[in-house]
Amino acid sequence: MRKSVDLKKNWLFSRTCGAAPAAMPEGDGWEAVTLPHSWNAVDGQNGQPFQRGAYWYVTSFEAPEQPIPGGSTYIEVGAAALVGEIWVNGQFAGRHVGGYSAFRADVTSLCRPGENVLAILCDNRYSEKVYPQRADFTFYGGLYRYVKVVSVPESRITLDHFGDSGVFVDAEPADGGATVRVRVLLDGVKEKQTVSVTVLDEEGNELSESWGFAEKETVLDAFIPEAKLWDGPDSPALYKARVRLVSLNEVIDEVETAFGARSFQVDPERGFLLNGHEHPLRGVCRHQDRLYLGNALTKKEHDEDAEIIAEMGANTIRLAHYQQAAEMYDACDRHGLVVWAEIPYFAQSWDDDAHAAAVNEIKELVAQNYNHPSICFWGLSNEILMAGNDNPKLLGCHKDLNDAVKSLDEKRITVIAHEYGAGWDHPLHESSDAEGWNHYFGWYRGQMGDLAKWCDEYHEKYPERRFAITEYGCDSVVSYHSDEPVKMDYTEEYQVLIHENACETFAARPWIWGTFVWNMFDFGSSFRREGGTLGRNNKGLVTLDRKIKKDSFYVYKAWFGREPFVHIDGRRYFARPGKTTTVRVHSNLPEVTLFVDGRRFAAKSGAHTFVFENVPLDEAGTVLTARAGGTADTVTLRRAKEMPAPFTFEGFKQTQDAINWFESVEEVAGTLEVVPGHFSVHDKMRDILANDAAKKVFLDGLTAAAERALPEQMLTGLVDADVTLADATGTGFLATLFAGKREQALRKLHAALSRIEKQL
Repeated sequence: MRKSVDLKKNWLFSRTCGAAPAAMPEGDGWEAVTLPHSWNAVDGQNGQPFQRGAYWYVTSFEAPEQPIPGGSTYIEVGAAALVGEIWVNGQFAGRHVGGYSAFRADVTSLCRPGENVLAILCDNRYSEKVYPQRADFTFYGGLYRYVKVVSVPESRITLDHFGDSGVFVDAEPADGGATVRVRVLLDGVKEKQTVSVTVLDEEGNELSESWGFAEKETVLDAFIPEAKLWDGPDSPALYKARVRLVSLNEVIDEVETAFGARSFQVDPERGFLLNGHEHPLRGVCRHQDRLYLGNALTKKEHDEDAEIIAEMGANTIRLAHYQQAAEMYDACDRHGLVVWAEIPYFAQSWDDDAHAAAVNEIKELVAQNYNHPSICFWGLSNEILMAGNDNPKLLGCHKDLNDAVKSLDEKRITVIAHEYGAGWDHPLHESSDAEGWNHYFGWYRGQMGDLAKWCDEYHEKYPERRFAITEYGCDSVVSYHSDEPVKMDYTEEYQVLIHENACETFAARPWIWGTFVWNMFDFGSSFRREGGTLGRNNKGLVTLDRKIKKDSFYVYKAWFGREPFVHIDGRRYFARPGKTTTVRVHSNLPEVTLFVDGRRFAAKSGAHTFVFENVPLDEAGTVLTARAGGTADTVTLRRAKEMPAPFTFEGFKQTQDAINWFESVEEVAGTLEVVPGHFSVHDKMRDILANDAAKKVFLDGLTAAAERALPEQMLTGLVDADVTLADATGTGFLATLFAGKREQALRKLHAALSRIEKQL
């Protein structure tokens, strides 16, 4: 029978070891660790350059013995970022490219009786042959999921197929019940062996059974009478398929997998349909890291994330931008969250090896997660047209990815997330079954009201395209507050307005089949300098440590939450200037009453958002209580003489100064003539970036165009050093940034650069 041993403890980790140890190491340079582990748990989130390297993990194990000779021993790794190698007793066993999927190596021939030494190399160094390469999140390194020793008999359910279970279940509603088709991949099949599939309910009761002769690929059909459907958060019914390989009177291998029966589709006008009924997808995106853990999460953290998302009332989740842990997909199954799963394909490299690795990554994603009823979408790429990625290989790469998905799964929907600057008529729109758009109106571009206008114009021009909004939102830091929130101030109050506007926009447009807040949780992005924080993307509705649910969280709970509640916003804006203030309340109940120091102040009827004006404040403190139905929420505010300085982001003024610079620099002739001995937009980027004064002009110009302070590392990493500044603004990321204002921008940049004398 199959035996599995989880190797969590007794690991040694080294940043200095140069080769796979053949014996358990001793001495300096080795640190005792427990899995899961990431060496970037701190530096990946603190704004410093995070450590990227190829480092060793070492432990020992005893190979489980099979009662009948001829079995095999495998090492199974849940994930090793970003490239992993397995070595046993100093001998190479296998290499895996891709930091987010499980993989195995057959180590039977390398094992010896008694203790064996297992060494795993994890490498998160930059490589043009490995995705991801450049993105707005930290590429944590480490052995951050699990490692198992798995022993199987000679005849077994395969362990050599894309790291998956070897069992694939399809279940659909039919005739008042559900049809179940189970495909089993076998190795070492012998005469007279058979395969059975037993379907069990959540209580373990046997409902249906089917048998067949064992073949390399065995397909069995079963039926569940009066089946409960997997039908979203209200009814996420699950079943279990128990697959057994039988030889005469002996069960020699067994695998169990959960599944659910459901049907789904996306209609250009009706949106997402689940089991034949309209089921608008309203949810979030999620990265899998946490404060000072990096991405080394356990089942506890994954389950907690899913519970927070479910509490908010979401019914869908985009698990971005890579394959996430099996525990998270399991949690989505249990909570009824429809999943968009994807691979980390959004870089600039067109290396053939990197492409082959991406194709393998999406096959692993599909095969390893095939049985999850929550997954309805496979994501091929994200913002691939950003930063000059419109390469001749682009369409061929996406065809290969789409074909790879369809070769394993013909029923689920392939999708691409486009960045907002992608051309509407680009042929890439034909490369997937449906699509999403990443839009940040009111933050990176335009005003929040532009979201509705864009959606209407796009839908009117392309009514047959089935599209979602796969990213939207803005940054907020819970320390910053304002009575008059505005774009780029990083206040909780502005983030609330962004999300209230989005909810109203999407509610009026059922043909937008899915919407995904970016992001559910703040996450690590090592190069960012946002709102006074370092190494964080602060667009989350919940903080990176999961300790604080921002007021925006309650916007969505008011729209979609199932449990009655009331919430007073602005509790962290506890000291406010003025004798009165405006109090914003969110609730999913139709009437809210506000009490001030125990006395009824006012009652409001409505939906989702309730605004109370001219609420009195006292210097000693005012107790506010909001009541709705049988729920209540209480906070204490006080009057301040002036706006407390800590509530305002100091860098906000700097950003405005950059915009003012951009608007005030004198223009020069449209010919952009070069002043001898001085810089100009005709100089190559490498020369401009090498001069401090010229580089500052370039960065200030980009800050002005973006209307926000962008990280220098991000900006300089997105330009080609061998092109001129004039050419750089016409392609890729800069073309998007300067869209509609490039000519004016070039003149102003040229004028500023012309004042800087070159050093001879």
